[in-house]
Amino acid sequence: MPAVTIRNLSDETHRALRVRAAHHGRSTEAEIRDIIEAAVRPPERVKLGSLLTAIGRDAGLSDSNVEALQKSRDKTPAEPMTFE
Repeated sequence: MPAVTIRNLSDETHRALRVRAAHHGRSTEAEIRDIIEAAVRPPERVKLGSLLTAIGRDAGLSDSNVEALQKSRDKTPAEPMTFE
């Protein structure tokens, strides 16, 4: 599992992290992990599948439209590139 080292953290910030961790009943490391995960993976982020569904709905596409698009799609393999 990847590890991250944080240098030059002020004493006040480190103390605040320890207090916050104690308040939540976990280690300082676990508290920092939770803070970072909440910052980069917020629960309200839009998921790609949901976004694509909303776009299709806004465009008025039905399941039969999508099925027709999939059937008409060219499924032949692409020609490999040559660099000669």
